[in-house]
Amino acid sequence: MANYGCQHMAVPLNRVMMRRPGESLRRADPAVWHYNHHFNADRAIAQYGTFTALIAASGVRIDWIADAGDGLADAMFTRDASLVTRAGAVLLRMGKALRQSEPALHGEAYRALGIPVLGALTGEALLEAGDVVWLAEDTLVVGMGFRSNREGVRQLGALLEPRGIRVLGFDLPVWGGEDACLHLMSVISPLSETRYLVHPPLIPAALWMLMKSRGIALIEAPADEFAASLGLSLNVLPVAPDDCIMIDGFPKTRTLMQGHGVTVRTFPGDALCMACEGGPTCLTNPILRVSA
Repeated sequence: MANYGCQHMAVPLNRVMMRRPGESLRRADPAVWHYNHHFNADRAIAQYGTFTALIAASGVRIDWIADAGDGLADAMFTRDASLVTRAGAVLLRMGKALRQSEPALHGEAYRALGIPVLGALTGEALLEAGDVVWLAEDTLVVGMGFRSNREGVRQLGALLEPRGIRVLGFDLPVWGGEDACLHLMSVISPLSETRYLVHPPLIPAALWMLMKSRGIALIEAPADEFAASLGLSLNVLPVAPDDCIMIDGFPKTRTLMQGHGVTVRTFPGDALCMACEGGPTCLTNPILRVSA
């Protein structure tokens, strides 16, 4: 069996690629990187350690990308720069200009790990994997906003459709503006393959109807906690079906999930996640998910 391939969102997580924040984050200028008043580099690094311990305790193998002080503060959000399928990895093209060199880091890591690279997005294409949701093994949906565009969807489709994967694009709203990070996974978090935690006001209507037609149960997250968390209360990482990790401090969202039979573990994430616009899903790039 291959030791890579991820065309699910919530079956057991076996292997991830991560990058521990270090000097690049400590030297980051919050105004340049669009980090908010919650930002504290040392606290963020400590909170990342707590999060990593939860990942390791779940039995997930972590493949590390080193932070050698390259100045790429956002590279700790490894979800965004590449996408791993059963046929191999695709190197994406970042919508945030400061992150443009991250896909090359991922390419080097995949080559070192023996994971084939199918191709890379080029030219005018933009696509970050935070905008990507596997609706099924053969259906990939992409949110198109300020971080991902139609050309990115077209190029990704050209790489994946010959391998039996449909790639569908859906327009996202403006919400917080051009500098803010609104990914599709900011408003949709699969808890299992058939149950999603969602924030309906920011979901494209056509995608909403498609998810319902696929028999997916849509659980509405508390809107007040979504606003208070800057959207991060909904950024929930499943390490197995209905077994999830989220940031602490949002009890209504946690209780709602527990009421649906979801096991929830939390870590403090104000200085890391709320400050830097990325939650536990963003901090992990799934390399392998395998059904039990």
